[in-house]
Amino acid sequence: MKQVYISFLLSIFMNSLSAQSVVLDDSIASGKNFKKACFRLWYQQVTGFIKGVIVLTPGSNSDGRNLVNDTCWQSFAIKNNLALLGCYYTDSLHENMAIEEYANVKEGSGQALLDVLQKIGTTANHVELSWAPLFLWGISAGGEFNYEFACWKPERVAAFVVNKGGVYYTALCSSEAREVPGLFFTGEKDLEFRSKIVEGIYTINRRFGALWAYVQEPCTEHEVGQSQALSVLFFSDMIRMRIPERGTDNQQSVEFLNIKQEDGYIGDFKLKIYYPFEEFKETSYPTAWLPSRFFAQAWLQLIKRDCSD
Repeated sequence: MKQVYISFLLSIFMNSLSAQSVVLDDSIASGKNFKKACFRLWYQQVTGFIKGVIVLTPGSNSDGRNLVNDTCWQSFAIKNNLALLGCYYTDSLHENMAIEEYANVKEGSGQALLDVLQKIGTTANHVELSWAPLFLWGISAGGEFNYEFACWKPERVAAFVVNKGGVYYTALCSSEAREVPGLFFTGEKDLEFRSKIVEGIYTINRRFGALWAYVQEPCTEHEVGQSQALSVLFFSDMIRMRIPERGTDNQQSVEFLNIKQEDGYIGDFKLKIYYPFEEFKETSYPTAWLPSRFFAQAWLQLIKRDCSD
């Protein structure tokens, strides 16, 4: 896996981080399904029009605002004229705190994210944040939040990552949400119920053509593992395939480029192979949609990883 993506990561690290960055904190008052919603925006001061926002959401009730300090995300953002948004959500006290109610975004926490982008966009004189495409990355409850947000506002999401979470509110999503490219992770050594839940929502929607990929990470527990590295490759493809070359301050809406299944590759988990879509034949089990040959090679090396290495 490292041999496939390391050259890509090195290339984005070539971008200088020496230019002054802008960091802005803001919050939204508690709402129906959350107690706390605090956020931190990061972008380089020299950034002109912000083409999109990478939203970083951590595990259950954790503070993810410092995730914007990650140099890998910063380099990727600089290369692509993106901003980073670190999220800190908490639930109000309720009967079972292992169920993250704020992940049910349609009940208010999703709107809090949209509202804070509008607020910070005004403060930063980057009004395009009010409609900028969102790239959703997170771990555990952050992955739950990402999936539910893509189901709720598919017209706003360029791509999303589901990463080893365990509590989901939506099974079969809308056809519009199935058109939003997604990358799903489970960990081979994670709790079985978590993996089965993620596999379930992936399988039912992939059956009906969702533009989604799936990885069971070998040797991996309930942790980030290689999910960030593969997600960077995934988001890179989605910028190329989904985002128009230029935007304007007065567009006031997201205009995604259309993607079809035929534009990518098919990954077969059982046979551990991938091939162009035009060679696809029906199987009795789910497959993965892979956006490019480069990504497909990285995906294949990860699912074939030998735990003895």
